[in-house]
Amino acid sequence: MNLNDLKQEFLKRFGGDDKDIRFFTSPGRVNLIGEHTDYNGGFVFPAALSMNTTIVARPRNDGILRMQATDLDIKVEGSLLEIEKYKDLEWGNYQFGVASELMKAGYNVIGADMLYHDTIPHGGGLSSSAAIEVATAIAMVMLGGGQAPDGVEMAKIGQKAENNYIGVNCGIMDQFASAMGKKNHAIFLNCKDLSFKLVPLALDGMKIVISNTNKKRSLAASKYNERRSECEIGFEILKKALPNATCLGDVTYEEFEANKYLIENETVRKRVAHVISEDDRVLKSVEALNKGDIVKFGELMTASHHSLRDLYEVTGEELDTLVEEALKIDGVLGSRMTGAGFGGCTVSIVKNEAVDEFIKCVGEAYERRIGYKASFYVSEVDDGGREVFI
Repeated sequence: MNLNDLKQEFLKRFGGDDKDIRFFTSPGRVNLIGEHTDYNGGFVFPAALSMNTTIVARPRNDGILRMQATDLDIKVEGSLLEIEKYKDLEWGNYQFGVASELMKAGYNVIGADMLYHDTIPHGGGLSSSAAIEVATAIAMVMLGGGQAPDGVEMAKIGQKAENNYIGVNCGIMDQFASAMGKKNHAIFLNCKDLSFKLVPLALDGMKIVISNTNKKRSLAASKYNERRSECEIGFEILKKALPNATCLGDVTYEEFEANKYLIENETVRKRVAHVISEDDRVLKSVEALNKGDIVKFGELMTASHHSLRDLYEVTGEELDTLVEEALKIDGVLGSRMTGAGFGGCTVSIVKNEAVDEFIKCVGEAYERRIGYKASFYVSEVDDGGREVFI
């Protein structure tokens, strides 16, 4: 639906007139390279997608939030004066969490009618929750009389909403990419200090294709904690030789190569080797894209997957199958798993003329080898959260 269609849908659901209706949007994201580096103080390289959450909003003067979604048969209503009551909502708790954190931060948050329209697939690992949080934060600040807010601050508000209100101990990459994305650019983000640079991502004649394994990720949480612990053990060993390092993100590839013998446990050494080499691949990706070398970037993406498969061991048959089959298609520059692993999605850079063949051939091979279908989403790189106008 376009904005005019959404306005009519809003009026049908909420009534009233369109005098004060405004529109806000924020995108989903995909991490192009830099996986399992974030909690090690390393580098990530996400991009905002052309799939997004759009909010049609109209202010109220009674402190009540009324919310609906175009794709859900749910009506949510709650008072800002009773903000702690809504943590367990099936849908709407993220929005109340954002309102709670905005009020704590001193923003003027008022009541509103809000209609949400998502083009981000839920459960596809493309951060639909972060898009909701960032779009909601921007909408609430501006409906309350504020100017267009700082994107980094809105990303932090979204993260705090998940940490404090929802109880999910997420990092900030998803919200950061959703808030700070820029069309035809990726974000080189240092997770240690949130310093960042926008890097040109000139996908002329190419698309980003995201392939979803559709596998339920039952192992992801326990294995995530296990990998995190192994990295912490490895860092404590390296720190004895590198006392100025505060996290694995501070350790260069050369420093690791010179000191990796200190890590006697082979499994721990492999985990650390992935993190250090992955950070190095992100740095090389930035260098390649600044030179316009998309072919080199694709090679680094594929090398990232092999490291996640062989050193970090978080891929699994489904993700490996998608990457293996993708790389058989002429016109694929690179492919890798993205996200936590053990299911979820891959991301591939595919020439426009090969996209249809990619979806057909990879889809057929995946179903033949795995026994059920994958899902495919084609996207471009778009701007971050903002107000939009008809």
